[in-house]
Amino acid sequence: MEHKDIDALAEKFVKGKIDFPEQVNPRVQEITLRIVGDLMKAINDLHITADEYWSGVAYIGDLGKEAGLLSPGLGFDHFMDLMIEEDMKAAGLEGGTVRTIEGPLYVAGAPESRGFARLDDGTDDKDSTVLFMQGTVYDEQGQPLPNAKVEVWHANSLGNYSFFDESQSEFNLRRTILTDENGNYAFRSIVPLGYSVPPDGMTQKVLGALGRHGHRPAHVHFFVSADGMRKLTTQINIDGDEYLWDDFAFASREGLVPELTMVDDADTLAEKGLDKPYASIDFDFHLIKDSKPEVQGSDVERRRVQG
Repeated sequence: MEHKDIDALAEKFVKGKIDFPEQVNPRVQEITLRIVGDLMKAINDLHITADEYWSGVAYIGDLGKEAGLLSPGLGFDHFMDLMIEEDMKAAGLEGGTVRTIEGPLYVAGAPESRGFARLDDGTDDKDSTVLFMQGTVYDEQGQPLPNAKVEVWHANSLGNYSFFDESQSEFNLRRTILTDENGNYAFRSIVPLGYSVPPDGMTQKVLGALGRHGHRPAHVHFFVSADGMRKLTTQINIDGDEYLWDDFAFASREGLVPELTMVDDADTLAEKGLDKPYASIDFDFHLIKDSKPEVQGSDVERRRVQG
């Protein structure tokens, strides 16, 4: 079938007879028309069979909550970040810490503290390495930002996240830290493990057919925000992880892999109340002014879990 004929069919199917003109959303109509038309062209051009089509429909029906994993696995989350960066660059909004994907596992409402927080509940102490991470939040002139909000969350030593893993305590490894008068933040936690998509799940079903794995390197997520500044969505990766540059979600980026230092000095350990070496990461965040809030990406609206 010719593409022009498919375009005519798609318009007929999407627009058709308008029974309720007052309910028409032009933006939804525009997007739906494009998606339906492009999908029909793919079916036509690739000679997708009826069996293959209905297998796809069944897959979508079974995908459910794993849509939040399939989206980054097929690169859409990273693609949206690249689109946001292009829009920002075109608007003259450049600089600051590199952004990367949020992922599907944020939970709103984590407990707040000022300057310092302990993220873990202590249950992983025997099986994991203690992590201290610290740094400063700066504006685009390099001035520290007191009272900036640093929201942080990550997986435990098994690669699982609280709220989604019922064995963990509420808000384990999740906190909101308000920077001190010098713009500093710090926290104690544990070195996380990277996670994998469910091996028998719907996401791995597609990845497996593509010859791909579903593993992520160990990482720590952040939202960083301050009055008058664009909200930053980012994450840092744990250096040395075997999947550091082979992330199924394509979230690893240059500038987001800080050095991890193991501290074993006896006096420092005693000062921290520890009897074994711990990991330390220094990382500063640089925000840019939210001078053009109409440019996408300042604060992305999406469905999130409420704690």
